[in-house]
Amino acid sequence: MAAVAPVVSDLVDFLNASPTAFHAVDEAKRRLKAAGFAQLSEREEWAGLEPGRKYFFTRNHSTIVAFAIGAKYVAGNGFHIIGAHTDSPCLKLKPVSKVTKGGYLEVGVQTYGGGLWYTWFDRDLTVAGRVIIREKRDGGVSYTHKLVRVQEPILRIPTLAIHLDRTISSEGLKVNNQNHLVPVLATSIKKIVGENGPKESSENKNMKHHPLLLQLIAKEANCEPDEICDFELQLCDTQPSAVAGAMKEFIFSGRLDNLCMSFSSLKALIDSTSAEHSLDNESGVRMVALFDHEEVGSDSAQGAGSPAMLDALSRITGSFNSSNSKLLEKAIQRSFLVSADMAHALHPNYMDKHEENHQPKLHGGLVIKHNANQRYATNAVTAFIFREIAERHQLPIQDFVVRNDMACGSTIGPILASGVGIRTVDIGAPQLSMHSIREMCAVDDISHSYEHFKAYFEEFTELDSKVKVDY
Repeated sequence: MAAVAPVVSDLVDFLNASPTAFHAVDEAKRRLKAAGFAQLSEREEWAGLEPGRKYFFTRNHSTIVAFAIGAKYVAGNGFHIIGAHTDSPCLKLKPVSKVTKGGYLEVGVQTYGGGLWYTWFDRDLTVAGRVIIREKRDGGVSYTHKLVRVQEPILRIPTLAIHLDRTISSEGLKVNNQNHLVPVLATSIKKIVGENGPKESSENKNMKHHPLLLQLIAKEANCEPDEICDFELQLCDTQPSAVAGAMKEFIFSGRLDNLCMSFSSLKALIDSTSAEHSLDNESGVRMVALFDHEEVGSDSAQGAGSPAMLDALSRITGSFNSSNSKLLEKAIQRSFLVSADMAHALHPNYMDKHEENHQPKLHGGLVIKHNANQRYATNAVTAFIFREIAERHQLPIQDFVVRNDMACGSTIGPILASGVGIRTVDIGAPQLSMHSIREMCAVDDISHSYEHFKAYFEEFTELDSKVKVDY
């Protein structure tokens, strides 16, 4: 068996550090800072941007945009972007999560995105996310955002025994998302944990959640339960991501859709700009934009449907020349977006779900996604540019079209192509079990993705100068 490539091990580390979109952004921040990227604030002016320098900013701490400005950049030049998303389908805690039934303490959750919810049953679950904490400082009060993650399994959604549901073998599992997707936290019998433990009384000001749960969260946040003002938490599988399979050729993990593309694009940007002279001949801006809320339509202040990307392009352009308002339009027409979101690999047990001539394989390289009805934003020009980069580096490339008798999903590609007016190609690494709590992809495709993205950043300026369309 071949040794695991460093990029694959790095991805596994990234996945294990990123149980939520907030954690994924935090891990991305750590990596960017270590690579010399300076953090910007959208609340401040960006007047001091310089050619040859690298920057990033976050929005809501669940979306992150990083960019490296070429040493030969001038206002009006193009942006070479890879866009992906940080969120994945999951179960999020309700604003009032306290549920008590039949002697059990349960936690109320709501479904986020189009998950395969039956895969969440009988898993060792925990919670992670962010909390807003009240802190007393210098005689005053401030409010701090902190990330939390309870490491040990504290929750489980148990299935019903087959003896109590004899029709499951003939009719299949039928899940009512309201009634059946309620994880068990504890039993009422064991809820008393001592005099210093959580109390079900007026002493605890927050009665919307089980005091036991609040105590666990407060321990992770290093605060008292009554200092928790609010939180955004979700359920997570405690089983770590791993390189697996008899030939160690797969990655088994949650959230491959779409942390796999987020990681590959981020690493490609960092590595393509890490050498001392890597930006000397670059006249454009290399950018990675990782958005939240793709799984629910991108319509939020930090989703791809927001002005976040357009704001970034405008502010970067304006920081180099604020007197010419038409330079942004010029820059957009010189720009290019790779919309990177995982693709559907051919499933050996469901061969009929793929169109005969479009069957992406694991280990087969990135997949260019096409759809005549614009569910994907790829066209002949953008597909050619992306494919040409693959051919220059002998990288495998595949094509995907959904069957005419099946509905087609979509990505941030059409949203940004129509909202910003930027040329776009939709692509993704092939995977199986998409939207399951536990997905799988191939290790070779991680290497292919990273190498393809890195080559795109390094060579797009030169390649695009040879492509003639609107002239």
